[in-house]
Amino acid sequence: MKATVLIPAAGTGRRMGGSVNKQYLELAGKPILAHTLTLFENHPQVENIYVIVPIDDIAYCQKNIIDRFKFNKVQRIIAGGVERQDSVRNGLNAITEDGFNQQCRPILIHDGARPLFDCKRLSALIEAVEESGACTVGVPVKDTIKDVENKTITGSPDRSRLWQAQTPQGFQYHLIMEAFDRADADGFVATDDASLVERLGHPVQMLEGDYRNIKVTTPEDILVAVALLGGRT
Repeated sequence: MKATVLIPAAGTGRRMGGSVNKQYLELAGKPILAHTLTLFENHPQVENIYVIVPIDDIAYCQKNIIDRFKFNKVQRIIAGGVERQDSVRNGLNAITEDGFNQQCRPILIHDGARPLFDCKRLSALIEAVEESGACTVGVPVKDTIKDVENKTITGSPDRSRLWQAQTPQGFQYHLIMEAFDRADADGFVATDDASLVERLGHPVQMLEGDYRNIKVTTPEDILVAVALLGGRT
């Protein structure tokens, strides 16, 4: 079964300090969001894509991203919510409304501001989702991590067991819907989707990714992304 991809890109990019939402900033001559969509548009195992943006951006995104770069796999553009979790929920509801709600369908959720994911890893991610139900991409942490309370170190976790979660994160449809339903009922908000599935007691596999798969959040990230994209091309 082919996968459906959700691209939450409803953030305002406050840390960028500009007037344009970060997903539309130019990166090597093309908006960041367009780079991200290209990763999935060209992959044969992806059936369709849902883009989630602020409601006021829908017309702009349609004209300047979807139409301009001819993304044929974009099913539709969805209005985002207050929090990232609300935006993903809106995307999941759209998938259900459109009939792409087969119980074991792989649903991949990928940050719109991660334009450098190595899509060669996408087939392995989809396979892991089909086999185990849930899998996320990540990398082992490089630095020593400290627990800090009131500006004082309280502990040093074992670095060998620590990984930095990235996206895409993939789940079978029935599992991610159950996870969101439980979170809604409990009023629980997480920083990533895998955390919601973990709360169900369902194991989430970790697939080693790539340190290049950065999330563009600050102006410095743009410089890094340009350098990495240049190296890739």
